Amino acid sequence: MDPKRYFFAVDLGATSGRTIIGLLDNGKVELEELTRFDNRLIETGNHYYWDIFALYAEIINGLKLAAERNIPIQSIGIDTWGCDFVYVGADGAILRNPLAYRDPHTVDTMEQYFEKAIDKKTVYGKTGIQFMNFNSLFQIYQMRQDKNVALENAEKVLFIPDALSYMLTGNAICEYTVASTSQILNPVTKELDPDLIRSIGLRRDQFGPMTTPATIIGTLTDEVQKLTGLGAVPVIAVAGHDTASAVAAVPARDEKFAYLSSGTWSLMGIETDNAVINERSFNLNFTNEGGIEGTTRFLKNICGMWIYERCRKEWTETKGMGHSELLDKAMQCTGFKSLINPDDPSFANPASMVQAIEAYCIKTDQPVPQDYAEYCRCIFDSLALRYRQVITWLKEFADFDIEVLHIIGGGSKNEYLDQFTASSCGVTVLAGPQEGTALGNIMLQAKAAGCVKDIWEMRRIIADSIELKKFEPKDREVWDQAYEKYLAVTKQ
Repeated sequence: MDPKRYFFAVDLGATSGRTIIGLLDNGKVELEELTRFDNRLIETGNHYYWDIFALYAEIINGLKLAAERNIPIQSIGIDTWGCDFVYVGADGAILRNPLAYRDPHTVDTMEQYFEKAIDKKTVYGKTGIQFMNFNSLFQIYQMRQDKNVALENAEKVLFIPDALSYMLTGNAICEYTVASTSQILNPVTKELDPDLIRSIGLRRDQFGPMTTPATIIGTLTDEVQKLTGLGAVPVIAVAGHDTASAVAAVPARDEKFAYLSSGTWSLMGIETDNAVINERSFNLNFTNEGGIEGTTRFLKNICGMWIYERCRKEWTETKGMGHSELLDKAMQCTGFKSLINPDDPSFANPASMVQAIEAYCIKTDQPVPQDYAEYCRCIFDSLALRYRQVITWLKEFADFDIEVLHIIGGGSKNEYLDQFTASSCGVTVLAGPQEGTALGNIMLQAKAAGCVKDIWEMRRIIADSIELKKFEPKDREVWDQAYEKYLAVTKQ
C-alpha cells in the first residue's frame, strides 16, 4: 500500500482565497480547508490594486498552521486568476502592488493597440486568445503609454501565481497555463511571441523560463522556513491559472465531454489536442488557453455568478438570508419574464448591478424585475440560455460528440442552475466537484511527486473520491421557446 501523501494547495480567487491540505491515500484524495481569507481590491489614486503582500502573508499563516499541526506536507502549489502580474526590480523587490484586471485604465486600450501596434486579426492568429480589454497585452501597453514607473524599472514580469512562488522560493518562472491567458503566448510554439513582446516594449528575458505544470520551481527560502517552522519544502508549478487546475480535475472517463467551470466567471469549453484558430473562432471570440500535458482549453469566458454576487450585495432585504432560501424564492417566480445577455459590457463592473439590469430591460423593452427573487430568476434563466448558445458553438468545433457536460466549481452546488443548464443545453449534466481547482492543484503536485502518471489517472482518482449529481434535460419545448426569445432580446 502506498504511503499517505499530504500536499498544500493555495487557491486564490478574485474575491477570496484558501489554503488547503490534500491527502492522497489508497487511490483516493481528501481535502481539508486550513484557512480562508478575503482578497480585497484596494482603491487608491483612481486605480484598483491587489495586495500581493497580504496574500503572501496569508500563505505564510497557512504554512505556519501546517507546521504547528505537524502535517508532513510533500509540496506546495499555488493557483490564481489569470492576466494580472507584478513587476520586480533589479534588487529583487516587488515594485508596487499589481493593478487589478477590473481597473478601468484599459477600457479603450484594445482599439488603440490595434491601430498603433499590431492589428486585431494578427494578434488573434498569433495567440488564439479572446479579446478582453484586461488581457495582459493591453494592460502593459496602456501602462507604457501612461509611463508607469514600475514598468519602466522592471527587471522581471511575473504573473500572480509565479510572483507568489517567487516570494516563497526566490526563483522566477513563467508557468505555461497562466501565461497563456496573457494574449502574449503563441499556443503553437508554446512560447511568448517575440513580436507581441516587442510591441509592448519588453524583452523575453524579462519573463521567467517557460515552465509546464508538475515541475519543481524550488524549495522554501531560509527566510520562509524560519517564518513558518517548515523545512526545505518544494514549491511546485501546478496549473497556475485556476481554470486550468479546475479542468485538470474534471472527473471525465473519456474525452467526449464539455466542461463548465462555474464561479464568479463561467468558463465553458472543450479539451483539444491543438489550438483552434480560424475565422469562425475569431468571429465568435473563442479562446485557446494552455491545458495539462500539452492540451488546449478551447473555451469562452462568460460573466457567471459575478452578476448575482454583485446584486446580492445591494439587496438589503436578503441580509442574513442563505443562498438556498434566496434561490427557493426565485424559483417561485415566472420564468423567462426578463432576459439579459450576461456578457453585455454594461455588466462588467457597474456602480450598481441592479440598475444595470434595470437599464438593460428598459432598453430591450422587457419588464423590469420587481424584487430580488425576480432579479435572481432573470440572472439564472439568462445564464442557462447563454450556456446553450456557447455549447451550440462548441459542437461546431469539436471533432467528437459531446456526450456530457461536467459542471465544476462553487457554482456546481446551485442545483436549480444545474437543472436549468441540462434542460437548456439538452445534454446530461454531471455536477461536481465544487472544489475542482484545489483538487487539480493537489493532483498536479501528486504527479510531480510521482504518485500518479497522467491526467487520466488523476481524473480517475478524483471520480472515485467524490459523489457526482446527475441532471437530465426536461421541458425541452419550453426551453426551445425561451432560447428563441433570448436570441431576439440579445440580438445574437
